[in-house]
Amino acid sequence: MTEKNLSMLFDFYEMTMANGYFNSGWLDKVAYFDVFFRRVPDGGGFAIAAGLDQVIEYVKNFRFDPADIAYLEGRKLFPKEFLSYLSNLRFTGDIWAIPEGTPVFPNEPLLTVRAPAIQAQLIETYLLLELNHQSLIATKAARVVRAAQGRPVMEFGSRRAQGIDAAVTGARAAYIGGCVGTACTLTDELYGVPALGTMAHSWIQMFDSEYEAFRTYCELYPNNATLLVDTYNTLKSGVPNAIKAFKEVLIPKGITNFGIRLDSGDISYLSKEARKMLDAAGLTGCRITASNSLDEYLIRDLFMQGAKIDAFGVGERLITASSDPVFGAVYKLVALENDAGEIIPKIKVSENTAKITNPHYKRTYRFYDNQTGKALADLIALHDEEFDFSKDITIFDQYATWKTKTVYDYTARELAVPIFRNGELVYERPSLEEIRGYCADQIETLWDEVRRFENPHAYYVDLSQKLWDVKRELLKRNKI
Repeated sequence: MTEKNLSMLFDFYEMTMANGYFNSGWLDKVAYFDVFFRRVPDGGGFAIAAGLDQVIEYVKNFRFDPADIAYLEGRKLFPKEFLSYLSNLRFTGDIWAIPEGTPVFPNEPLLTVRAPAIQAQLIETYLLLELNHQSLIATKAARVVRAAQGRPVMEFGSRRAQGIDAAVTGARAAYIGGCVGTACTLTDELYGVPALGTMAHSWIQMFDSEYEAFRTYCELYPNNATLLVDTYNTLKSGVPNAIKAFKEVLIPKGITNFGIRLDSGDISYLSKEARKMLDAAGLTGCRITASNSLDEYLIRDLFMQGAKIDAFGVGERLITASSDPVFGAVYKLVALENDAGEIIPKIKVSENTAKITNPHYKRTYRFYDNQTGKALADLIALHDEEFDFSKDITIFDQYATWKTKTVYDYTARELAVPIFRNGELVYERPSLEEIRGYCADQIETLWDEVRRFENPHAYYVDLSQKLWDVKRELLKRNKI
């Protein structure tokens, strides 16, 4: 099989369009494209931006190898002049993006590309693939972590992920969203996400007795002993045998850092009964970890039922975001530059008003209350608008223009930052730990009402008056 070149990961019509641009003499036509999404998964109040670092690697390495050119030539659709052009093609444009870990809202540009039309068109699929997937999983992870109320959450979904990359980068995104580690060892090797885990049921079944399996594991891994207690009978054998192994192997060594894991049955009931048994045996510090098809709603329900759980392993429902598995970000043309360098706004219209785009090259600002540090509202504006952020400002809800919010005593921050200029990387890439910490800090800037799972408060995101005027004029021209 030919080694994969991710530059070939495009929808085929992007190549046919690129060839069309080439043959129309548009080698130097500069286009602006925005990546944005229209709704938050699971009806949530916000999403988490993720996947930018993989986009950076892709753009840095964007090129077509001889084998790729040979494949395209074999399709007998593209002239030799165009294929020769592709063989030397590199990304030479500009990219701005909202940093990974930032809470984001519908219709805000997560990423903007300014580049020759051919280049901008050919990178569409990969940008959407990476940003859609990782933003989806980071958003889901943030929900699960909030439900856990400060207890650690481990990502356990590798074997249920929808492909290799989904497992590996999905675990990375889950870590950004707040998980403490992953079962996926490759993600640890590649990105430094702590790989965690101890045993499966097969370990216990390998031995003649459950106790022997537990004792052996405690002897081999005295500082990392979490015993799976539901292979046979959780309360009659699993927990008692775990207690016996802990007391005979670990306690005499002065080791108290150990735990049990529940992976089936009525987790709420079993955790409460297991806690009683452990405490009665004097093992009050023994942790109880729960796994088995969990999500934010089940975790929340477990606490409502008084479950005694100290940590969670969350698998398939996190790594696949199974309750709402499509993030839905799109890549839309918003402007072109003419020969004089003037930016000409473009709009996509639709009878489905949710699909009408916000035109032009834009900037997004977030306003933070100086007293509380909480995010108040966002403003999407034309790229060259100037504001006096020392004065009060009124924000209109873009979905209900009769709703307004006046912000005062605030600090304004532009969300998107330069990533590439003229094809050169200008962004200082933060470490994954820095991204994760930044994400946690930024989630804390959101009001509880925005963070709740059901019927969250609609965060204000408005278009500036000038941007709204441009949009309205374009709609009039198209008789909408």
